[in-house]
Amino acid sequence: MWAFIIGVLLTTMALSGTALRRLPVSAAMLYLAVGYGLGPAGWALLTPDPLVYSGVLERVAEVAVLISLFAVGLKLGLPLSNKGWRLPLRLATISMCITVALITLIGYLGLGLPLGAAVLLGAILAPTDPVLASDVQVLEANDRDRLRFSLTGEGGLNDGAAFPFVLLGLGLLGLHDLGTGGWHWIAVDVLWSVMSGVAIGSVLGTLIGRLVVYLRSRHGESVGHDEFLALGLVALAYGISLFVYANGFLAVIAAGLALQRVKERPGDPDSAVVRETGLQSRMANEALSVHSAYASAFMRQQMQGFNDQLERVAEVGVVLVVGAMLAYSYFTISAGWFVLLLLVLVRPVSVWLGLLGAPVLRDQQLLIAWFGIRGIGSIYYLMYAINHGLPQALAGKIIALTLSTIVVSIILHGISVTPLMDRYARRKARRARL
Repeated sequence: MWAFIIGVLLTTMALSGTALRRLPVSAAMLYLAVGYGLGPAGWALLTPDPLVYSGVLERVAEVAVLISLFAVGLKLGLPLSNKGWRLPLRLATISMCITVALITLIGYLGLGLPLGAAVLLGAILAPTDPVLASDVQVLEANDRDRLRFSLTGEGGLNDGAAFPFVLLGLGLLGLHDLGTGGWHWIAVDVLWSVMSGVAIGSVLGTLIGRLVVYLRSRHGESVGHDEFLALGLVALAYGISLFVYANGFLAVIAAGLALQRVKERPGDPDSAVVRETGLQSRMANEALSVHSAYASAFMRQQMQGFNDQLERVAEVGVVLVVGAMLAYSYFTISAGWFVLLLLVLVRPVSVWLGLLGAPVLRDQQLLIAWFGIRGIGSIYYLMYAINHGLPQALAGKIIALTLSTIVVSIILHGISVTPLMDRYARRKARRARL
């Protein structure tokens, strides 16, 4: 039965992928509906009770986020010194902190949650999703569109930046040691975790990238198995970070960014140059992989293609599970007005304040404010909190609010992404002709 269901689903998505891009329907919406049908509300083939299987669900969401973060790092081709980084950095820091604060206020005053639970809810729902936001992400490393770059960078960076706030919420609930006066949280969970995570990922990505390019271009060694290299680098960056209490998510995206910047020599072409050669045979690919000018670009292209495929598979699995989990949650009037406030007030206000004075066009800022898609990162942090002792009564409320937000986000953003991005593309084309 499972072989049949998976076969039908994947084949259907492969055959209808082009048509879906023209319709106001996203793939995630279909996965969500199928997951709901496979769950207890339908055939009961999937029974992912979040309170029973939180450990497994945390691992699944964790792997999906790691794959996506590394893929994001490989896609962001702007040098770190470029001013284009200012927008995603402001969104992932200032806007995210404002989002956590506003959700905390709503949760504490409007929903009657304890302060720690309200902070935790803010941390769970603050990060935007780099997996489900693929339709508004950069298409490749040389994509310089400000809207796409900002949303892609934000989605990658704030998945890691939200982690200290998760620990803060757990600490206020007595489930994590914050230290006297919060010194442990500030010194270890924020400063050390963030800085060491970025440093570990940057060093590993640079060293491994340079080593592979050197061996290939100078000695013709270490050719092939770029898939193993991608997974190995993700595992190394994440594993070492966890050993030293660093932020593993930031380490993985930093590793992808560092690897993407590795070049054999000045003027090394990007992946677009590799594609433009038109050489598709196995011998041509092997020649490109060891060529002094193409080795690094070819390596990045191969790894990015592999990660993109893994990302799609992860999206299918996690969103199916989210759909099946809906039967274990309850939806209330408070969840309805909370989601409405999050989408039409919290997100726009946080983006507006975070981008004050930034060189961004009005239509770009409006689209950034709208496409704050929530998804797999929120599922990971939700399961992480449950596994670290979140009381069952609070867990039930936060599960309901989180799933409500994710479902509404998938549906509304899935319906609107095609017409809004098409309209943005037409406006951008008109501005380019003027």
